Amino acid sequence: MAINLQKGQRINLEKSNGAKLQHVCVGINWGAIEKKGLFGLTRSKEAVDLDGSCALFNEQKQLLEVVYFGNLRSKDNAIQHSGDDLTGDMGGDDGLDNEVITLDFSRLNTNTNYVAFVLNSFRGHDFGTIPYASIRIYEGTPSRVTEVFAKYDIASGAGFAGHISMVMGVFYKKNGEWKFNAIGEPTKDKKLQETVNTVAQLYL
Repeated sequence: MAINLQKGQRINLEKSNGAKLQHVCVGINWGAIEKKGLFGLTRSKEAVDLDGSCALFNEQKQLLEVVYFGNLRSKDNAIQHSGDDLTGDMGGDDGLDNEVITLDFSRLNTNTNYVAFVLNSFRGHDFGTIPYASIRIYEGTPSRVTEVFAKYDIASGAGFAGHISMVMGVFYKKNGEWKFNAIGEPTKDKKLQETVNTVAQLYL
């Protein structure tokens, strides 16, 4: 049974059978913007390029590296990005994630204490104009969902309007165990590096 995350909610990475999650996928699904023509007689779709990324930090909250569309794999091979989706769902919600970042906790470098996931609108599309956008954490692969562990919607909240960057959430290590903080907060940042800096300053 999936947990519908609320902002600021912290959860243990524990499955329904009590086992700890070791392999996690963070999937992002979003739709293209529908444009209406003169008098609403014609309709067209405008591509939306959202970029999911994750930043790794050590215990001192120093940035180690960033996995994003220009660097698809972490140095320790624990994190893999599926690649850049430039359009979103042009034909409506197909139920599949447009970008997926996989994370294997067992392969993470021991120096890594925080793994933060952020979302940026590459072409500057306001989150408030995107018809739907959701994030889910699940067991499986980029093409197969075994069990959804947690999910939350980022398009329906009024607080996202006027923003093109947000912090999705942070996996963090406490007493040797990994946990997740569902942040879900928009930022005033315009670029990925700015968003990563905001994470380090406010959310670790």
